[in-house]
Amino acid sequence: MRPTTWQRMDVLARRLTPFGLTLVMVFIAILPLHVPGFARVAPLLPLLAVYHWGIFRPELLPVYAVFFIGLLQDVLTGAPVGINAVVLLGVYAVVLYQQKFFAGKSFAVVWLGFTLVSAGAAVLSWCLFSAYYATLINPGALFFQYLLTVGLYPFFGWLFLRWQQAFLKYD
Repeated sequence: MRPTTWQRMDVLARRLTPFGLTLVMVFIAILPLHVPGFARVAPLLPLLAVYHWGIFRPELLPVYAVFFIGLLQDVLTGAPVGINAVVLLGVYAVVLYQQKFFAGKSFAVVWLGFTLVSAGAAVLSWCLFSAYYATLINPGALFFQYLLTVGLYPFFGWLFLRWQQAFLKYD
């Protein structure tokens, strides 16, 4: 029996949810909170999403979507265009390369992997920004941004996992 239009739209919507949720993370990350100095240490929420979906459902978040999300983040935050795209693509490549290792592991192992991968992303980001501005940037704010991002991973990882179990189990 041929699927109806509504069934096809349902499957399409389910398949677009990782991309959509990652876009939502970009928009949440740029919300003006009016907290002095917070923009410098704001967590890298799209990095959380790219890491999670890269491990658990990489077929639903293709590399061109990760590139687009990185470029959008650059444009919306005022960062030099391409830096966040390169960082997110680097994280995505590492996660895809290590996906078999993470499959079936406990949450603690996945979180530990995130701490290592996001540390590499922070160093790469620092190097790219320093090269772009042709000066060594103070890594203090980046370090606190890293700590905040790692600290938020359990909440968002749990949220994404629940979303995956509720909406992506049938496709």
